[in-house]
Amino acid sequence: MSYRHVIDSHAWVFADLREVMARASPLRSGDLLAGVAASSAVERMAARMCLAEVPLQRFLDEALIPYEADEVTRLILDTHDKAAFAPIAHLTVGGFRDWLLSAQADEAALAGIRAGVTPEMAAAVSKLMRNQDLVLVARKCRVVTRFRNTVGLPGRLSVRLQPNHPTDDLRGIAASIVDGLLYGAGDAVIGVNPATDSIAGLTRLVHVLDEVIARLDIPTQSCVLTHVTNTVQMLEQGAPVDLVFQSVAGTQAANAAFGIDLAMLREARDAALSLKRGTVGDNVMYFETGQGSALSANAHHGVDQQTCEARAYAVARAFDPLLTNTVVGFIGPEYLYDGKQIIRAGLEDHFCGKLLGLPLGCDVCYTNHAEADQDDMDTLLTLLGVAGISFIMGVPGADDIMLNYQSTSFHDGLYLQAALGLRRAPEFEDWLRRMQIADDDGRIRPVTPQHPALGALRQLKLA
Repeated sequence: MSYRHVIDSHAWVFADLREVMARASPLRSGDLLAGVAASSAVERMAARMCLAEVPLQRFLDEALIPYEADEVTRLILDTHDKAAFAPIAHLTVGGFRDWLLSAQADEAALAGIRAGVTPEMAAAVSKLMRNQDLVLVARKCRVVTRFRNTVGLPGRLSVRLQPNHPTDDLRGIAASIVDGLLYGAGDAVIGVNPATDSIAGLTRLVHVLDEVIARLDIPTQSCVLTHVTNTVQMLEQGAPVDLVFQSVAGTQAANAAFGIDLAMLREARDAALSLKRGTVGDNVMYFETGQGSALSANAHHGVDQQTCEARAYAVARAFDPLLTNTVVGFIGPEYLYDGKQIIRAGLEDHFCGKLLGLPLGCDVCYTNHAEADQDDMDTLLTLLGVAGISFIMGVPGADDIMLNYQSTSFHDGLYLQAALGLRRAPEFEDWLRRMQIADDDGRIRPVTPQHPALGALRQLKLA
């Protein structure tokens, strides 16, 4: 069915709900590249006013990507919880925005409806929101997950320690791990993006990370961020895998471009669960997403990139992950052109993920050919901290020399924790105190050559 809105006697007509959603999106380069963006600010406002009047029920009746053609659509609709949807079923998209911003929508109420909210509903309401609205509602959403520690508790911020090296040199990786631990990073995960794709090389990295965690008795988890099929092979060979990683997208065709489908993810999760390596929980999956991935694979079906991103969260939440993060500016300026677009996208992603019940973090990042800089990242980092982000990245010097992009550093985690009074995962913070890396208030102690933690770290044989 078509949709229509009149502004100053001009009737704006949209062919279907997919077109209304695309035209209502804030301006971004990816939607311009795809040819789905509004032609003007006036058309964008007409689409938003039209979208505000759309009943939430319509998203269950009018699939943006046909049910029979896409397994992600089938996942979304087949797992939709009608009982959870009932409290908001009478609302329009505009009414849903008003309810989310009201005092009625507290933590318990938001947890109660999450299984009834589809990604398309979340994306739609985000298009009507200012940045401050996205911050306020996300802050009220609480998602807690566990493996060897607890991520997402109120007043807590975790950091992924990302010790990448362009040649997977173990000494270089070890140096970055030591650096990160001494800055109090690593409670989300110690996660390496490998340069190699060989099973032998990947398995060596898995064993190295496991040795670090076991020898130092760190209450955290490790992950080698390789393709899920490689991880399954390592699991079958008895490698000590903690978390299974995979990049996911919001359409079946985009996931096929990644070389995956839902059945493959299900198999990998079952294999990881069978190892029973978690000590305080069994959330064993780690997913990464990013606006533009479906478009870059020519697999977006005419759907705007932010809605495709929200659909990726339906894939992620189906597998109860420990961590999911949007790598917000990584794909490049073809999809998010400048700092303004990256900031908006990061806030949208965090809001949608948390509303849908995901433990969402963010790689606050940009590529060197984007019209963005570290000041933009400081702004997004701070806004996400206020919004209750679960975790961020910790990269030595904020410069990933393996993936060649700019992210956030160990210092950025310290900044956010100090500025907002945030603590680390409780189990990890206790370890930092025992190792005399942090004091009783969680503040990092100065490091000297005689620091007891350095003595323990020197015992590791990683050369």
